[in-house]
Amino acid sequence: MDGKKSAGSPIVTFGNTTNFNGFLRFKETLCIQGKFKGTIEATGALIVDKGAVVEADHISVSSLIVYGTVVGMVNAMDKVDMFPGAEVRGDVNAARLRIADGVLFEGHCGMTGIEKDVEIFSRPTEEIKAELQRGDGEN
Repeated sequence: MDGKKSAGSPIVTFGNTTNFNGFLRFKETLCIQGKFKGTIEATGALIVDKGAVVEADHISVSSLIVYGTVVGMVNAMDKVDMFPGAEVRGDVNAARLRIADGVLFEGHCGMTGIEKDVEIFSRPTEEIKAELQRGDGEN
């Protein structure tokens, strides 16, 4: 498996001979090495390993790491990482998105998790300029 295990976080693995159809819900980290078709709604992280194929009407997870193939709409609360050789076909919404060279990505991406909206038309221009010069507007 290419995904790194974080200390104290167990990883459940569906091996490369696993062929699962249905609805998945999990709280920790799941690594799929085989084939999955259905729906994934989880509070944990999902790793799609090399050679794995995930076809879902939608995937909702805390984070997604893709080395294999994912087809379907993805919503990640934190991040989506696509590594070389990965194929992702579908729209992706995440707070952070990283696409490596050599990834095939077909779809739209949206960034979520913006902490605050900035309304530039409700404040005087001088105030905004002064804030930017001081660096107060940076995260």
